[in-house]
Amino acid sequence: MAKAKAKVARSVDAEPVLLSGGNPQIAKGFGDASVQAYIAAMPGWKSEVGHRLDQLIVEAVPNVQKAVKWNSPFYGMEGEGWFLGVHCFARYIKVAFFRGLSLEPVPPVESKSRDTRYFHIHESDRLDEEQFISWVKQASQLPGERM
Repeated sequence: MAKAKAKVARSVDAEPVLLSGGNPQIAKGFGDASVQAYIAAMPGWKSEVGHRLDQLIVEAVPNVQKAVKWNSPFYGMEGEGWFLGVHCFARYIKVAFFRGLSLEPVPPVESKSRDTRYFHIHESDRLDEEQFISWVKQASQLPGERM
């Protein structure tokens, strides 16, 4: 007879579960509240950077749509799909531009997906906000991923 797994109730004040690599486990949801819950759960220095990335994205694209899917925030345009995703790893934050190969300049980190390019942010990095905003604005003008 298989043992039944008992569900453990977490209190409202409980710390979010961090998955391997330190990525917060946040329930799937649409809208700003879900993304803010993810950002608040980002460990250590990553939360402050996550807040700044979110601010820059909203400033660059005021009508941006937000969601948390697969334990990662996604940003997109109504009817056009997702153009950007964020994911925490142990040593850095990965920003994925789903049509990154079409951006100028092309973000530096390659992906297994031909069109996707990544931008990694480490704790000691200084974020080039002007370049990031340029990528966000460009990406928001391209067809996004339908996920």
